[in-house]
Amino acid sequence: MRAVILAAGKGSRLNGAIGDKPKCLLRVGDRTLIERQIETLQTVGIDDIVVVAGCQLDRVKRTCGPRVTYVVNARYAQTNSLYSLWLARTLLLDGFIVLNCDVLFHPQLLTDLVSARHEDALLIAYSEEPLGDEEMKIRARRGRVREIAKTLAADDADGENVGIAKFGATGARLLAGFLEQRVAAGRLRDWVPHAFDDFAQVRPLHAVGTRGFPWTEIDFPEDYEHAVRDVLPAIESFHSSTFTVDSLRRRSRAASVPLPPAAGE
Repeated sequence: MRAVILAAGKGSRLNGAIGDKPKCLLRVGDRTLIERQIETLQTVGIDDIVVVAGCQLDRVKRTCGPRVTYVVNARYAQTNSLYSLWLARTLLLDGFIVLNCDVLFHPQLLTDLVSARHEDALLIAYSEEPLGDEEMKIRARRGRVREIAKTLAADDADGENVGIAKFGATGARLLAGFLEQRVAAGRLRDWVPHAFDDFAQVRPLHAVGTRGFPWTEIDFPEDYEHAVRDVLPAIESFHSSTFTVDSLRRRSRAASVPLPPAAGE
């Protein structure tokens, strides 16, 4: 399977917290966000990785190395993630996983998504607390996504989009069509979840829950502080280089700590 990392943006909302670097090169611990994502993809057996880059392209290339395929979004300052994915559309048609570069996540989340029995699925962080205006909210019913929008009423939202999704070959072709329609209509500043919402209206898009594993999206300085102070230590507390349901279950039993059920259980 191929993975596409959307990493063209500068991350201006971080207000200088990362200096002049693009958001994907934000350092969390001893590695950048994009290095962590590439490493996690390789851990689950995905070596065919595409990075859509724009801001400081040469710097991103030096960090990611020659084994990555690059797609260039030269208009990154005037566009958004949907346009970046559209630029990679010819590379999507056999099926793919897509990740926003600003997500720090426990590797088990990717394992759960890849191993989910459904071809077309995305990660959702279910929440019993009301979500704010900033979150990309999701309404889900019977394990399927029904609506995705930041403008979704808090009472109608079941959780928020994590920023990682997968599509099989049939779903990828359908999604590419929705990307094309929005770009043709001049919707260059739309986010990728807008196309996910289009998709969910005509074909099942299944929700895979985070099961309580730590993750965070980093948009603002306080998100970065939370990532470094809370989320990274929670991820690293597992002290494992093999991220499988079985290994995590063995560790949880030894510690007498219950682990949430695996996807589809």
